[in-house]
Amino acid sequence: MDYEQIIMQIIVNGGDARTNALKAIRCARKGSLKEAEELMKCAEEAMSKAHETQTGLIQAEARGEKSEVTLLMVHAQDHLMNAMTVKDLAAEMIEESKLRQKQQKNKEGED
Repeated sequence: MDYEQIIMQIIVNGGDARTNALKAIRCARKGSLKEAEELMKCAEEAMSKAHETQTGLIQAEARGEKSEVTLLMVHAQDHLMNAMTVKDLAAEMIEESKLRQKQQKNKEGED
């Protein structure tokens, strides 16, 4: 696999992780918590793939295999960091949705 294809793996998997995390938030907000959890698992799998690819590039550089820093590489890193942030925030938002739904059920039980 050539350098650009490796970088594209970071972009694609980072994008998949971000997309699944955002879908998970929407599901949780609608009350579909199981679906949200499944989507977060998919996000984590995609994130792991992207991170594994990134780690491979870092290890290659540590061995002295220098790579050219291109706009595409910068974009890939940006994509990955954005996906990581969205995934972390999605996990927090899903927990908030769970809490809100639990409180609603408790309130309905009181009525």
